Amino acid sequence: MIQVNGLIKDYGARRALNAISFNANQGEIVGFLGPNGAGKTTTMRILTGYMPPTEGEVTVAGYDVVEDSLEVRKRVGYLPETVPLYNDMSALDYLKFMADLRHVPDAEERAAEALESVNLGERANSFIGSFSKGMRQRVGLAQALLHRPEVIILDEPTIGLDPSQVVEIRELIRAIGKDRTVLFSTHILSEAQQICDRVLIINKGKIVAEDTPENLQARLTGAQRIILRVRGESDDLPAKIKKIKGVQDVEAKSDGSIEFEFASGQDSRPQVARAVVQEGYDLLEFRPVGMSLEEIFLELTRDTSSGKKSS
Repeated sequence: MIQVNGLIKDYGARRALNAISFNANQGEIVGFLGPNGAGKTTTMRILTGYMPPTEGEVTVAGYDVVEDSLEVRKRVGYLPETVPLYNDMSALDYLKFMADLRHVPDAEERAAEALESVNLGERANSFIGSFSKGMRQRVGLAQALLHRPEVIILDEPTIGLDPSQVVEIRELIRAIGKDRTVLFSTHILSEAQQICDRVLIINKGKIVAEDTPENLQARLTGAQRIILRVRGESDDLPAKIKKIKGVQDVEAKSDGSIEFEFASGQDSRPQVARAVVQEGYDLLEFRPVGMSLEEIFLELTRDTSSGKKSS
């Protein structure tokens, strides 16, 4: 479990983290999203004991990252963006070496177990230098799991992988997250939408949103947008829908569907559905259109002072 309260990190005169607070629970996969320079990696380094905070309280698995740094490191598995691997070692030897550094008992047994958990048991004696990028990422993930940590922190775990490798790593993260706390940063927003129980969006050192992807969509959409589709020609239908109270911004799409909005606080779905049927149309589709996580991300990280988006 991770608990962060009022975390501040200053690099000289520059404030990288500005009193952020959040938590991540056991059995929960939390995505950590934000533009480059937003503070994601700084936060992860503090959580893993690589650097101290300037101010604030941070506990991992019940231990303070400053006062009990060694206890925290025993309970955290960390996969950095660039995995530190040795090409001239076999996967098994590398993990045995890492187990010895961590004073893990039964090093060879644990190393073999970690390789099996990332589906690399058959390549245990192969040199890491012969591995593909996806296999190297899996070795790095095995290193993070080696000491059976309670908390897993992953920094861009799928960056640079091909689509099939991305799917493999996602499946591993889902499996890991069933009984551990998982916090991972990503720039692939669809990835967070697919596997996260909750997402944190950070911008300029501040948490600007924290919720499930579904709740963020509902919260930020405001006016509810609907897509409607009927059988046959519907040239005159948009004008008729526009006359219904609460309906606005009606648009006929090139694929034959009709999109429109209900003003905030209005829900005229029954009236629209009745009107369509009474006009003699067969109603084939009638559903809300949510904001994608990409749209939410861009909206929340927009630089309102200049009218530009953060980069």
